[in-house]
Amino acid sequence: MPYKHRSDLPDSVSNVLPPHAQDIYKEAFNSAWDEYKDKDDRRGDDSREETAHKVAWSAVKHSYKKGDDDKWHSKK
Repeated sequence: MPYKHRSDLPDSVSNVLPPHAQDIYKEAFNSAWDEYKDKDDRRGDDSREETAHKVAWSAVKHSYKKGDDDKWHSKK
């Protein structure tokens, strides 16, 4: 289920990530949702949704890191 708006993201994302990181997550999730629609394109037994969430978190971690204060900060 792709996300149309940042406000549609799960609480586990929207309550912890800054707005720009939420945008990254949303775009990466939606892209992975389309890319991994066929089970043969996914690794292991992960569902389409699980795969898309993993890809989205990976995309966020490329530009953001969790600090000692338990908040996510831009790597820039």
